Amino acid sequence: MTAIAVVEGDGIGQEVIPVAQDILALLHQEYEFYAVAVGYGKWQKTGTACTTDDISLLRDADAILFGAVTTPPASDYRSVVLQIRKELDLYANLRPIQGEGVDIIVVRENTEGLYSGIEWQEEDRASTLRVITRKGSERIARTACQIARERKNHLTIGNKANVIKSDVFFRDICMDIADEEGVSYTTAFIDSLTLDVLMHPERYDVIVTTNIFGDILSDAAAYLVGGLGMLPSANIGNRHALFEPVHGSAPDIAGQGIANPVAAIRSAAMLLSHIGDTQGAALIDDALHLTAEAGITTPDTGGTASTKEVGDAVCAAVRRLME
Repeated sequence: MTAIAVVEGDGIGQEVIPVAQDILALLHQEYEFYAVAVGYGKWQKTGTACTTDDISLLRDADAILFGAVTTPPASDYRSVVLQIRKELDLYANLRPIQGEGVDIIVVRENTEGLYSGIEWQEEDRASTLRVITRKGSERIARTACQIARERKNHLTIGNKANVIKSDVFFRDICMDIADEEGVSYTTAFIDSLTLDVLMHPERYDVIVTTNIFGDILSDAAAYLVGGLGMLPSANIGNRHALFEPVHGSAPDIAGQGIANPVAAIRSAAMLLSHIGDTQGAALIDDALHLTAEAGITTPDTGGTASTKEVGDAVCAAVRRLME
């Protein structure tokens, strides 16, 4: 039996993830879903946002459907997302940006860089250590090359090698791996690359870059397809996989029933594809298109529908497509 760990998390995660879970359950009644509570809400109640037992529950799952967690500016709060990525070694963050005239996937290194988690504060300064390793760079480059070979066999390597020596290291490793894998490539400085992606998205296919640069680039590129409420992501390792919408917990709109569930639903489609049900993933994508064409969207994309109404419409479309 396929076991899916479901983490609603905080804020709008508690609204959009149940919608995505309902769609997965509609397609696969045989799946076992079990809840794992982590995040800021748990930290407020217990003093711990994510325990070793929680990690064990996530480790036991065939895949993880993850909502969003709030990270408060508290010195004694450890980022749950970073903890899970490191504990499960989810080294590849895949962020597809797809819409009219746009079909890009950002392949982001997911366990080191400025999100290394090595930080300290002194009286007059605070420091975060940016860690770029050969192992981390080689495996994310190989992942990006594998994806590129399945698409247009071309890779863009985003970097800041004109200023940062560790980016020279990362860029050169990616170039070597691309040569080894027979994938053509270009290199681009991340600041000008981000602007050019927004101006000329048709020029790009697969982009590989470091952790924080991939985070910023993909968030900015969300502009091309309707905002962060539209972007899914996958966090992939050799043994584990976690799927989550790119958006955060959005406490400013939490509880209002207006959060866009599309990113969570698309994350569920990526989950299905990862575990082998490409037909189910395609059904979800088709249902999303039908729902959008019918004008059933949340306020952030110009509609008037609630989170639940969008989810119900997508479920109804899935049922029609299954007939």
